[in-house]
Amino acid sequence: MTENLVTAAYIVAAVLFVLALAGLSKHESAKEGNSFGVAGMVIALVATIWLAVSRSGHGLLTLLLIAVAMAIGAAIGLWRARVVQMTQMPELVAMLHSFVGLAAVLVGYNSFLEPGEGATSGTIHLVEVFLGVFIGAVTFTGSIVAFLKLSARMRSAPLVLPARHWLNLLALVVSAALMAWFLTTQSMVPLVVMTVVALAFGWHLVASIGGGDMPVVISMLNSYSGWAAAAAGFMLGNDLLIVTGALVGSSGAILSYIMCKAMNRSFVSVIAGGFGQEVSTGEAKDYGEHRETVAADVAAMLQDVSSVVITPGYGMAVAQAQYPVAELTSRLRKKGVNVRFGIHPVAGRLPGHMNVLLAEAKVPYDIVLEMDEINGDLSDTDVVLVIGANDTVNPSAEEPGSPIAGMPVLEVWKARNVVVFKRSMAPGYAGVQNPLFYKENTQMLFGDAKERVEDIIKAL
Repeated sequence: MTENLVTAAYIVAAVLFVLALAGLSKHESAKEGNSFGVAGMVIALVATIWLAVSRSGHGLLTLLLIAVAMAIGAAIGLWRARVVQMTQMPELVAMLHSFVGLAAVLVGYNSFLEPGEGATSGTIHLVEVFLGVFIGAVTFTGSIVAFLKLSARMRSAPLVLPARHWLNLLALVVSAALMAWFLTTQSMVPLVVMTVVALAFGWHLVASIGGGDMPVVISMLNSYSGWAAAAAGFMLGNDLLIVTGALVGSSGAILSYIMCKAMNRSFVSVIAGGFGQEVSTGEAKDYGEHRETVAADVAAMLQDVSSVVITPGYGMAVAQAQYPVAELTSRLRKKGVNVRFGIHPVAGRLPGHMNVLLAEAKVPYDIVLEMDEINGDLSDTDVVLVIGANDTVNPSAEEPGSPIAGMPVLEVWKARNVVVFKRSMAPGYAGVQNPLFYKENTQMLFGDAKERVEDIIKAL
């Protein structure tokens, strides 16, 4: 009876997870999608705890141990959720992915040492253990590197070792040989050696990818964490964990593919670590002198325009300028100005980062457009306000040999006037100099983005 009820609960939870993904695919339904996901997870947890207690010979003790573990995890999770800044969300997500990877490794070793009731037997189980530990280890260290890069604890520039792609291939070949040894002998030694190789492989895989492409990496690691969870599900004989991991893994892979297409990158090269392109040093060039402006002059410029495009970037998130930007948008629209937003696929450091910030500030969804939707209109735009963006509006992407060569960018320089909100003339996260800052139709508005936008609103 218990088994049947748990199976029914798992089916309901799986359906709710599918509905959650469907809801999260659109801004308008994202909140509803989150609610479906939360409901599905509550049902899954209750059913799993009930199953664990019913199978245990010490029901009360089992329930107590689970409750203690959940209380500790919930306390840490609630604390982090309360104190984390929106700008720190990308590195928080990366760290959460590392936990999934570590969990898969621990489940793999435990499943090998003491197979559970639902685990398969023989060679199939050993394959599940080996692959689960391998995927989990790669996810663990890869996510840690992503966390270190996103939190500026590690250089964002790619790590370029001699014959780096051959090193990746060697790690896979060695792991395959260790798997054959493991299946033949069922010894702990090849499993431990493979774990060390996989940890190093995961570290190098992400370290060899440049900082400017980290949003794609986060999406890719999301996919890896899903497959790690699915592998844990196979080892534990838990159907819902398999389904959930497959949903996360496949949706993360699809998102990575979509972002790679938008970035003109090879999906296979991303998975292989690095984008398969030669890394350039991006040497400094003399583009001439830049022109500075002040908030009052920008306000005067905005008084007599008919169209404005705002292209936000990570700098807007750092300054928490989304609210004054939303107010500026509202004021301009009331004056009859056609205001729209241009969002690059990797604006910010997390897929959809800018969309979330603008939605949080109540910016209407219908004026927030993707790069492909807005690029064709930029040549007919009076003013483009570049707020905290850098690499995503960098014309050097059109220069062969540039570290971001071939990456589609927002062609803001085609507008009649461009105002760039920045703290300094420093290059962006990818470390590439931006010739946009020196063009004749570009003016630099230095300072904190939030304060400068508020100054413009006052002047208006």
